[in-house]
Amino acid sequence: MIQRLWAHPPKITTPAQPDPALQTSRGPLISVTPGLNFDGIDEAAQQGASGLLAIPPDTNGAVGATQFVQWVNYAFAVFDKTSGEMVYGPAAGKTLWKGFGGPCETNNSGDPIAQYDKTAGRWVLTQPVFTNPFAICFAVSTTSEYTGQFHRYAFSMPAFPDYPKLGIWPDAYYMSIDLYTQGQGYGGKFKGPYLCAFDRSLMLKGDKNASMQCWPPSNSLNPDYAHLLPSDLDGNMPPPEGSPNYFLSFFGTNSLKLWKFHVDFNDSQKTQVTGPTNIQVDDFTEACGGGICIPQAGTKELLDSLGDRLMYRLAYRNFRDHESLVVNHSVTAVPTGSTVSTVGVRWYEIRDPNGVPTVFQKGTFAPDANFRWMGSVAMDKVGDMAIGYSVSSSGMYPSIRFTGRLAGDKLGTLQAEQTILPGGGSQLKLDNWGDYSSMSIDPVDDCTFWYTTEYLPKSGKYNWSTRIRSFKFSSCH
Repeated sequence: MIQRLWAHPPKITTPAQPDPALQTSRGPLISVTPGLNFDGIDEAAQQGASGLLAIPPDTNGAVGATQFVQWVNYAFAVFDKTSGEMVYGPAAGKTLWKGFGGPCETNNSGDPIAQYDKTAGRWVLTQPVFTNPFAICFAVSTTSEYTGQFHRYAFSMPAFPDYPKLGIWPDAYYMSIDLYTQGQGYGGKFKGPYLCAFDRSLMLKGDKNASMQCWPPSNSLNPDYAHLLPSDLDGNMPPPEGSPNYFLSFFGTNSLKLWKFHVDFNDSQKTQVTGPTNIQVDDFTEACGGGICIPQAGTKELLDSLGDRLMYRLAYRNFRDHESLVVNHSVTAVPTGSTVSTVGVRWYEIRDPNGVPTVFQKGTFAPDANFRWMGSVAMDKVGDMAIGYSVSSSGMYPSIRFTGRLAGDKLGTLQAEQTILPGGGSQLKLDNWGDYSSMSIDPVDDCTFWYTTEYLPKSGKYNWSTRIRSFKFSSCH
């Protein structure tokens, strides 16, 4: 049996404090046009496909022209986005590199990312190799459909490449990686963040000369920073020509840190990573002190909040008159004047990232005593926002909900939430509850949100399942 483990970098923790961004009241019930709501891969299907038993599922996925691809650690599947029917899989992740040779074909390490390059109309699927020689494996589809035909690459890594996160950008595929020394199991000593740019232009052509450039170029890594997220392009409008990719993390209790990565594959001397630029935000306390405190119904077992990091994705949009980045993380929610705390989703919209990055709006969504965490956020083409997340309490099984806001709503506020699926049970004996969930935008209408995350149909240990839900706001058409 395999359990995904990780070694958290050192945390900066402080006693819980009142949250000045806290939204404790619900807005009006958000009006959406419902789409599909169906089960994705579950643990039994993943184990059948890969021969591996794992927790958590690291649920993520992306929507393309006609399909939705979901990947849950060791297995992936392809669904028709009109009917929800599974048209391929589940298959072991390493299937993508069958016949390719090397560690990508022989290893199935998990921590995968399923992405869709909207501008090129290609699937981009990645998985790290956690055994020496370490690597990051890429599979870039040759068409907009999943046909099993891919351009495949293996990029060598200098150390254990944990928690890779991928961003699609016009000049490169950008990735953030947490490097560790190899230790017992998946543990080890945290070395620091590693930022890489992969030559998108050549990879789309299947050119074997495609290279990567990474920062820092030596082992002078800063372990004070971890879990950076690269900006990921949504919509049909690219960033201004020559725009760098943005990497974001938080540090301490009241700031975000932003880096700019400009790559030049013709002349590596012109490649630059600058930053971090400090972005002041309202004070916050990491959910559960960055650790474990999420209650569940019918048990004293608690779940990990992963409150020590920003949640995937850092979604970028160019609205012509402004550029926006949206992101979220889980924080301790303490109403002013109260000593009772819960956990809520803190979200931000950051504008002008290439100039003077500014928090245009923000909020912490915790409208009641339930615990909300493991969020993912995105914007549609008119600026409406949707956030999906898990919700639980001592009287509730971990469930799936979403909320959102219309572009014209009062700044810093979200409307009332809707339930995607009530949980059917609590997770026992294990505190790992996902490393991330995924909210993506349909590239065809640029309006429809697709969200996927995990739940349990009944209480147990290794019996997770996943859900996939689509919807759009009536204001977007």
